[in-house]
Amino acid sequence: MAGNSQRRNRRTSNKKGATVGSGGKGRRSLEGKGPTPPASARKGHVKNRVANAKAKQAQRRPAPARRGGKGTSEMVVGRNPVFEALRDGVPATMLYVQQFIDNDERVRDALRLATDRGDLHIMEAPRPELDRMTGGLNHQGLVLQVPPYEYAHPEDLAAAAFDEGSDPLIVALDGITDPRNLGAVVRSVSAFGGHGVVVPERRAAGMTAGAWKTSAGTAARTPVARATNLTRALEAYRKAGLTVVGLAADGEHEVGELEALGGPVVIVVGSEGKGLSRLVGETCDFLVKIPMPGGAESLNAGVAAGVVLYEAARRRA
Repeated sequence: MAGNSQRRNRRTSNKKGATVGSGGKGRRSLEGKGPTPPASARKGHVKNRVANAKAKQAQRRPAPARRGGKGTSEMVVGRNPVFEALRDGVPATMLYVQQFIDNDERVRDALRLATDRGDLHIMEAPRPELDRMTGGLNHQGLVLQVPPYEYAHPEDLAAAAFDEGSDPLIVALDGITDPRNLGAVVRSVSAFGGHGVVVPERRAAGMTAGAWKTSAGTAARTPVARATNLTRALEAYRKAGLTVVGLAADGEHEVGELEALGGPVVIVVGSEGKGLSRLVGETCDFLVKIPMPGGAESLNAGVAAGVVLYEAARRRA
């Protein structure tokens, strides 16, 4: 009979609403969810996608170099630059070769040099991927990845010299922004028995592939240190017993007259145009000049460092 059904939960009245408990689900659904999150935190929102893209880009971007730490990685692109870097012994971790590349003589030579190294990975990649890696540069199908350079600490250079029973012979560069000049100085320091090169962290050349090439392989055995503040690094050298000698066109002494070059010394070389900065010049114990009877106004950093290093090596001999 109608109204007398024995089926459970059958509605027997016109009253709306559940006839059994909801287990608290209804109460929980009425609770607030807190303040609305910002647009950048809401999944699917355009600002959230922009924020995620920026975060991924920041992860891919190499970290800035720190004092006594690593520099940034570098890409050498193009068939001739890659071949020359491999030929000159520039350290590298990966050679990317475009798929279906025209196998000309330069490509074959680069692949042969990379294979002969034994520790260099070679990977094929499609052209769009190489375009993305190089920022659209004309890579010609060859990209060489150079790892970050591991800089020494300035104090390590003097400590290593003292440990081996030698008077430190160090070159510091002030305002040198051309990596080729840095490479030339590294080569001169190695040739004349120096113990390393110090460069500032900012507004200065670093150990790039170009510096490696100019050093003609000597960068592998001559350490380069990076100082957060060059003036403070020079003051620390003075406290350690080194004489700070700066090169200046209006120096009070000539290079051949300075006996201090025969002892523990750090030679400071400035840029060809501006010379030493004011604070660095005031930190030097001596300012010396290179006599140039031929009438030239100045020498580039690599040549100037070589002249003074020769005089220092002559006195030590």
